Amino acid sequence: MIARLLAVAALALSAPVVAATAAKPELKVTTLDGKPFDLAAQRGKWVIVNYWATWCVPCIKEMPDISAFVKSRKDVAAIGLAFEDTEKKDIEAFVGKHPVAYPIAQVDVTAPPKDFDAPTGLPTTYLIAPDGHVAHRFVGPVDEAKLSAAMAKGE
Repeated sequence: MIARLLAVAALALSAPVVAATAAKPELKVTTLDGKPFDLAAQRGKWVIVNYWATWCVPCIKEMPDISAFVKSRKDVAAIGLAFEDTEKKDIEAFVGKHPVAYPIAQVDVTAPPKDFDAPTGLPTTYLIAPDGHVAHRFVGPVDEAKLSAAMAKGE
């Protein structure tokens, strides 16, 4: 039995590690207001893809920072992805109390967008470079300084 476990462990360790997030991910969602959002249409801009939830305190705290950052820069866009299993009307009510300067879409927690890793913690934010590649992935809250530093590196 132990030999079998060791063999399985060795096989797992020798398997190539492949990130689930695509090098140039696609994202097509419908926002809460019924409009389409296509990540590919944002080429030429930095794009913040932010997974969040209404019950996530750090998510709520970072939303004004992301909004201010998007408002202050013409070369930055953002999309908020509400990652929770709740009614759309509840998310709309939440956004009504916590308005943001970027569109919000709800994503299915059991089937998140296929080109992105499912978040292991919230908030999770992807910074997409103007050419469409993932420049940086943040787990935990972001602010202007973190976003600006990642953009400056041009990762």
